[in-house]
Amino acid sequence: MATVADQFIQVLRQAGVRRIYGVVGDSLNPVVDAVRRTGGDIEWVHVRNEEAGAFAAAAEAQTTGRLAVCAGSCGPGNTHLIQGLYDAHRSGAPVLALASQIPSTQVGSGYFQETHPERLFTECSHYCELISTPGQMPRILRTAIQHAVGLGGVAVLALSGDVASKDAENPTGEHDFLFRKGIVKPPADQVDQLAHALNRARKPMLFCGSGVQNAHSEVMQLAHKLLSPIGHALRGKEWIQYDNPFDVGMSGLLGYGACYEAMQEADLVLMLGTDFPYDPFLPGRHTIQVDDDPAKLGRRTPLTLAVHGDVGETLRLVMDKVEQKRDQSYLDEMLHRHTRALEGVVSAYTRDIEKHIPIHPEYVADVLDDLADDDAIFTVDTGMCNVWVARYITPNGRRRVMGSFVHGSMANALPHAIGAQYGAPGRQVISVSGDGGLGMLLGELLTVKLHRIPVKIILFNNASLGMVRLEMLVDGLPSYETDHEAVDYAAIARAAGIEAARVERPADVRAAMAAALAAPGPYLLDVATDPNALSIPPHITPQQVKGFALAAGKTVLTGGVGKMLDLARSNLRNIPRP
Repeated sequence: MATVADQFIQVLRQAGVRRIYGVVGDSLNPVVDAVRRTGGDIEWVHVRNEEAGAFAAAAEAQTTGRLAVCAGSCGPGNTHLIQGLYDAHRSGAPVLALASQIPSTQVGSGYFQETHPERLFTECSHYCELISTPGQMPRILRTAIQHAVGLGGVAVLALSGDVASKDAENPTGEHDFLFRKGIVKPPADQVDQLAHALNRARKPMLFCGSGVQNAHSEVMQLAHKLLSPIGHALRGKEWIQYDNPFDVGMSGLLGYGACYEAMQEADLVLMLGTDFPYDPFLPGRHTIQVDDDPAKLGRRTPLTLAVHGDVGETLRLVMDKVEQKRDQSYLDEMLHRHTRALEGVVSAYTRDIEKHIPIHPEYVADVLDDLADDDAIFTVDTGMCNVWVARYITPNGRRRVMGSFVHGSMANALPHAIGAQYGAPGRQVISVSGDGGLGMLLGELLTVKLHRIPVKIILFNNASLGMVRLEMLVDGLPSYETDHEAVDYAAIARAAGIEAARVERPADVRAAMAAALAAPGPYLLDVATDPNALSIPPHITPQQVKGFALAAGKTVLTGGVGKMLDLARSNLRNIPRP
């Protein structure tokens, strides 16, 4: 007779789940044993911290587009999941979390390790319920899976170990999960209003987010008709910056180029598939937003028009209604400004790079961009690593960049890399880690070693919390408790059985990077980088400028360089013509 735990695993197999990330123990053991008895159809990926398991599941889900699963035992085991689950939920990654519970007869008694997962995880999930009797299975599990996959985000189920050990009461049967969602078609009147507004605009600008993932050609076609510059949010970069002669860079706290100026000077901003959170960077006027999630429409800025629809479908419907514009003076000006903004800072990382010690982090990122595979997956730690990846890793339509871009959690890069590598075993996966983030979940080096996961860890080791230091400086505060004693993480990795090297001279960077990326197994390259290499966005308030001047004495870069300058110059030589 199958148990509830057996039935749980059977349903996961029907949903296409291939592994569960977690730490085994007590109330979770009946489910772990059910995994063992599958004979390898589902594997248990042992991590050192359940938080890392949730991050790994989030990255696997984003890599494959399929449901991924993590688990934690009762009390502290499942509360460790919460950081990674917040990240997964806010990133829209379909993740199911099993939060094991104390014995069902003890719930409500203040028992050892008692928590209430069905309450705890409600804010970071679409669905969060307790399975208290075998009769609830398999329906409740299938409902949870459909919430995670259908809505894009997290579903959590709490399950006591004694309930998991009981005999199943209902047959598992077969079930067809809805994995491929329909495309949202906008109402006809909204399409007509959109076309009218675009035709009236003299200086339209497109601002793109991750919602343009499958609409690159449609965005390019519209930009050519409108002769409009295209800017992007961080999550939109990988989907829209490549093969884009209209590119004017990125807006936001990590921004560069002329995106902010183009948005402020436009007489119409068309936001496409973006839930860009930093409203001070938005113009706050003359804005149209297109999104397939109606809850996101207008929550960042007042709208002239809200359009509920898939970006690609909306643009296909409106395209024939949009008139070809002839005046491209606005586009020309923004492309020139974008190029000048990039040219103005090239020397900041190219001058005397062979002699500058500590090593310029920008140079390290630029070399990484050169040497990484064309279809590499980059997972990036929150902080200054976000800046270097955003400004120096060149998208091409095949590379992926993942990070905790919405939740902003530290320590995500290595756990994300673990999940991404499981999700894409044949691809090069690179964890772009900061020493602060890597140190926070340092135990996951042991996970990498245990499972022989061939991730490449490129460590920007500046012995500092660089982004926090910058935050203090722009607020006029001297940096405090941001810097710490340098640590040789390569030595730690080697002690754990992972091949590693440390680089302290810029002349050694390229050869060391090439060796790291070519290694057949996991590899950690520890690069000692300059903690004074900081970066501010292209637009900050006068108060922030004053604060930074008061704190003084730091190197500030005001824009991105790398291959983007070459792209900008190329775009100027080949300005699109109607």
